[in-house]
Amino acid sequence: MKKLVLAIAFIGMGSFAMAQQTTPQDREARRAEMQQKMQQKEQERLAQMQKDLNLNQSQVAQIQSLQDKRKAEMKAEFEKNKMDRQAKMDAMKAKRTQMDADMKKILTPQQYDKWQADREAKMEQRKVAMKERRMMKKPMNTGAVETK
Repeated sequence: MKKLVLAIAFIGMGSFAMAQQTTPQDREARRAEMQQKMQQKEQERLAQMQKDLNLNQSQVAQIQSLQDKRKAEMKAEFEKNKMDRQAKMDAMKAKRTQMDADMKKILTPQQYDKWQADREAKMEQRKVAMKERRMMKKPMNTGAVETK
């Protein structure tokens, strides 16, 4: 009976975990939706500036141009940093590989296997902790409907 209950619990947790995974199409759709929202907010802010500062059409066009230029600069900076991040990750991977080779020379095969298993377990714990932190940061969508 205990085995049956445990099996059902594991299946339930497994299916819950599978439901949390997103597909590349989901990510692309969410990205497109966020970009659309950002563009809409930019337009709203510009309209509010026009209203608050009593801007003429020429000023609005200049501000729009300035914002577009700034956005392009930020995107270029992001791409530059992305390359730097990739280089740093490659360097860290090379160092980790060298560490593995050095540890393999020092430890016996049994010790090395245990060390690898311990390291993987710690990595998994970190992944779970990071995922939990991300889940805690997300706002809760309770779906509560306000009634009058």
